[in-house]
Amino acid sequence: MTKTLIRNGRIVTAVDDYRADILLEDGQIAATGKHLDVGPDTQVIDAAGLLVLPGGVDVHTHLDNTFGDSTTCDDYESGTRAAAFGGTTTIIDFAFQGKTDSPLDAIARAQAKAAIGASIDYGFHVILTHVDDKVLGDMKHAIRHEGVSSFKMFMAYPGTVMVDDAAIFQAMRLVGEHGGMVALHAENGNIIELLIREALAQGHTSPRHHALTRPAIMEGEATHRGIKLAELANAPVYFVHLSAKEALKHVIEARDAGIPVFAETCPHYLFFDESVYDSDDFSLAKYVMTPPLRNKESQDALWTALKTDDLQLISTDHCPFCMKEGHMGRVNQKEFGRDDFSKIPNGAPGIETRMTVIYDGGVRTKRITLNRFVELTATAPAKLFGLFPRKGTIAVGSDADIVLFDPDAQQTLSAHTHHSNVDYSLFEGHKVHGVVKKVFSRGELIVDGEQWLGRPGRGQFQVRGEVGGY
Repeated sequence: MTKTLIRNGRIVTAVDDYRADILLEDGQIAATGKHLDVGPDTQVIDAAGLLVLPGGVDVHTHLDNTFGDSTTCDDYESGTRAAAFGGTTTIIDFAFQGKTDSPLDAIARAQAKAAIGASIDYGFHVILTHVDDKVLGDMKHAIRHEGVSSFKMFMAYPGTVMVDDAAIFQAMRLVGEHGGMVALHAENGNIIELLIREALAQGHTSPRHHALTRPAIMEGEATHRGIKLAELANAPVYFVHLSAKEALKHVIEARDAGIPVFAETCPHYLFFDESVYDSDDFSLAKYVMTPPLRNKESQDALWTALKTDDLQLISTDHCPFCMKEGHMGRVNQKEFGRDDFSKIPNGAPGIETRMTVIYDGGVRTKRITLNRFVELTATAPAKLFGLFPRKGTIAVGSDADIVLFDPDAQQTLSAHTHHSNVDYSLFEGHKVHGVVKKVFSRGELIVDGEQWLGRPGRGQFQVRGEVGGY
């Protein structure tokens, strides 16, 4: 592999901020220092005026995932390409356990898809839809031998993926003994299902009723319940896509008490609020994600929690469905629920815009520091999910996943220029500071301005160690 020297850049990690050269060799960071000497066979890149950042780690994406009748419109090829253009070099996606098969079957299916399409490195969480002695044994095997040490469970969507408290407790007890972690989608699924049935019976079919039937207090209740189950199981717990102050307060209380509770939030909860649900127009289906957008008070609380480490990281929950039926051949997309909001596939895109919008709306506005930005988008995800120090930092021996980022350049975000298959952007028309200029994945230049140099299948499966070690 060609050696690459990045000169004159400002290297920023979760704890460091300094100017130096950085040498990439054999897929890893070989050296950092002032005025490094290299041979004539080394490619030299001048990074003057640019930030040199560790590649982003997004631990919550849904590529080629099927939910009910709908499949996300990004597969591993398009989704990882979009991620790379946004400065993300590692993702953790999902392996879905069907009602009749095992976690190991789910991992094998997901690996087969990703091995063909992924252009950046990847790992998996297993979505558990049922738990028995065989499943528990497979979970132990996955942690010890498959490099898959995290398992997602749903407290919502009864009749499809929701599991009961006993199943959650059994899974937590197992991972607590063997170095894994359960990630919870925390909502009270039974109450929400009742509210949905009542709304539809009253003739409320438009997208905004998705939000009205998923009240924040039900996210808060489920979060508190999940924490108590984890406490009883003596296991860490991770809450995905936390959106509401009613849930956040339970996370803060538990962490203050020394309970190993961790949580993420997503960019859409930081930049949009419930005021978007202002009509019955179907265009609001683009804001149908779960949980829904919350009030401004919750949004402010999330930003504060990111600053104080009550929230540990920012993931995207990239779960894209097209607004236009048939776009790029995709079917059963958002239009599937035009006459029934409960059938609108839940989810929104974000894999390509995460780094830029958090820099622009977080660092430039002084809500978070530049070091904290790196921690939230790269280092903490890598640490929590067993990828650090291979991923998430710039250090000798770490993978040469490097992003050259221009903090002063401006761009206008749009679905017309992004690299995802989805036909809309939540940030359509937003003008932001911060542009990804070059991206290296294990020392290989895969994004050079607008030029795509990556290729499907070059991504590598990441065997992860124990998780929850933040």
